[in-house]
Amino acid sequence: MEIRTLHSFLFVAREGNITKAAEKLHLSQPALSRQLASLEEEMQTQLLIRGKRHIQLTEAGLLLRRRAEEILALVDKTEKELLDQSDSFTGTIAIGAAECEAAQVFLPEIIQFFNQRYPQVTYSFSSGTADLIRDQLDSGILDFGVLMEPVDLQRYDFVRLPFFEQWGALVSVSYQLSKKDVLLPADLHGIPLFLAKRSIVQNEITSWLQEDEKNLTVVATYDLLSNAVAYAANNTAVVITTRGAYGTHVDQRVKFIPFSPKLLTGTVFVWKKHQMYSPLLGRFLEQVYHYINA
Repeated sequence: MEIRTLHSFLFVAREGNITKAAEKLHLSQPALSRQLASLEEEMQTQLLIRGKRHIQLTEAGLLLRRRAEEILALVDKTEKELLDQSDSFTGTIAIGAAECEAAQVFLPEIIQFFNQRYPQVTYSFSSGTADLIRDQLDSGILDFGVLMEPVDLQRYDFVRLPFFEQWGALVSVSYQLSKKDVLLPADLHGIPLFLAKRSIVQNEITSWLQEDEKNLTVVATYDLLSNAVAYAANNTAVVITTRGAYGTHVDQRVKFIPFSPKLLTGTVFVWKKHQMYSPLLGRFLEQVYHYINA
């Protein structure tokens, strides 16, 4: 499987049309079609369903698209790292972060200080769930991650950050619950809820609610809070989240109300175990330790 062929496949997948993709790739349509046919033959499976005007990806094609995006991102990252060997303190640091207070406070402060010392360094930021960030750490797309606990850290080195996320709920300001200063478990029994998609987090919430998950009225799950705020605003449901996550999506239509008794979650700064780091990444990690110790 050649990088050039994967690049062509991605163009076709994104354009949904072989002719348009060929134009952007500066290839003839027959040449591009031959590349795709050769790729399907190599993979021994159909990747595209060819229509008169549009193409669709098969399940195998969708899988290859995801993997091709990861592979090409990693190739690009590797090329930049090799080019940067002439000067150890230039290059790009790729960081993935959950929606949390640490991402809003810790990362900006670290990067502000680091950028003063090494102004040639650039950064690539990604937001996502812990599962997504760990996948990208494993594949080498990300160098570091900021994650909310609970999270499985067996494959990673990490340091705990001096930040704790406080759990609560987003409710519409027009909803009766908005008059409360704190929410008790009993306040949420029988009420339509949005929960985080990660099962390990759902277990924490259901334990605090003192209720079996099957007895809760869970109408939906979400990965990033941006997908759920509107549903709290229009009274579709109460959205369970953290204060730090809400801090990235402040909306006057909703109110964050903390749980009582308090439910707190720690945050960690992680990187892949047994990984050889460039001098740049090693120096950045030193700065993280200095921040925490200070």
